[in-house]
Amino acid sequence: MKKIYLVRHAKSSWKDPLLDDVERPLNNRGKRDAPFMGNILKQLEIIPDKVITSPAKRAKKTAKMICREINYPSAEIRTSRILYEHSIDEVIELLQNTDDDINSIMLVGHNPTLTSLNNYLSDIRIDNIPTCGIVFLEFRTDVWKDVGIETGKLVKFEYPKKYLI
Repeated sequence: MKKIYLVRHAKSSWKDPLLDDVERPLNNRGKRDAPFMGNILKQLEIIPDKVITSPAKRAKKTAKMICREINYPSAEIRTSRILYEHSIDEVIELLQNTDDDINSIMLVGHNPTLTSLNNYLSDIRIDNIPTCGIVFLEFRTDVWKDVGIETGKLVKFEYPKKYLI
């Protein structure tokens, strides 16, 4: 079985309107939410075999904060431009070219790409992955090449606001 965890970056700051989009940092809420969601993954005993993040500062920081909580080595986090403003076809190609020895992968990126990717791969459509939201997908295959349209099952959908009282 193959598993994909789609993680939208945590809430980012718009404080500096002159800052290049790729350089936007997390705001205070984002800095709070990323470790919180990492802790949820830790409670679920989820440690992916591979983590790939967008090169955007907010996505990289989200990945590092989540990985710290689940004891995934930050030095092993990979970066791919495909997760920043690219089509879902390119992301699917990235997934399908993953080594079959890897059974679970976490992608840390952006909307609308991640929501569209879920809606392409999954049996359940969602309107929006909110900031720091995580979609858990499972695929009944041992081969990444088999991952395609509606081949995945959405097994869990977690996001910070779900836990607000």
